[in-house]
Amino acid sequence: MLEKMSEFDVSETERRRFRDDGYAVFENAVSPDLLAMLREECAYFVRREDEKMDRMGVDQLGITHRNKRYHAAFPMRDRPILGAYLFSDVMKSICEALLGPDAYLFFDGFVVKGAEAGMKLAWHQDSGYVNAVDGDRNHKPYITVWCPLDDVTEENGTISILPASQSGIRTAVPHEFDPPSNDWVGYSGSDKGLPFVARAGTIAVFGSLTLHSSGANTTPKLRRAYISQYSPEPVLTADRSMLWGNAVPFLRNYTSVLGEPVPNLPYRIDRLSHGNEQLKSANG
Repeated sequence: MLEKMSEFDVSETERRRFRDDGYAVFENAVSPDLLAMLREECAYFVRREDEKMDRMGVDQLGITHRNKRYHAAFPMRDRPILGAYLFSDVMKSICEALLGPDAYLFFDGFVVKGAEAGMKLAWHQDSGYVNAVDGDRNHKPYITVWCPLDDVTEENGTISILPASQSGIRTAVPHEFDPPSNDWVGYSGSDKGLPFVARAGTIAVFGSLTLHSSGANTTPKLRRAYISQYSPEPVLTADRSMLWGNAVPFLRNYTSVLGEPVPNLPYRIDRLSHGNEQLKSANG
């Protein structure tokens, strides 16, 4: 039986930091029980990504690179047990404080850096990927909850955040496609940002317009993380005919509405067989 994540208050300090700098930090937010579950699920999805590449005879799918960097998207679709974390009291409190009265689960995914060969991820805004890959450019900003499943350091490729008060960037910026990595790049300046050095289970929350990146993993162990993203309304494709990602109703007027049906629109991701096709469509 999974231990329930207890409700907690988002302090005024973190609310102010999110308003001013575009991010907030919550120490020891995830219980050991839930961390263990997330690690087990992460191992399952890394194996599944390898099996997908085996079947296709490739070593790269989108921004997943075998043994170097894994990006397993939308795992909750197949493993509902992840809902114990995604729709917990902690996530409810974070969404209420930093997003507003309404929230939809937009995306979830495991991001893993391989031991000693873990690739970096370029500076970007999460909204930059939506805007660059057939998304509605007028979508409202959303939030990303970044949960490390291992202690994270600069050596094992933790994220770095560029505070908005430091960069002066508070709106969407153009992103350029980098063919070798399949990354979208939104910043190439000299500012190194603030590295998120933390114990497993301490989470960082940042806005979809906040620039962030992650370094290479030079340690002999994997660096694992689970990300979840919540939007104040469904995020649509550019022609507004499809859902860009998920749109699982979570909160309405600060009240849980889990179990309500998703909007009656097709999922864009279901029209694509894998990540490489997604990138091809973005580049004509």
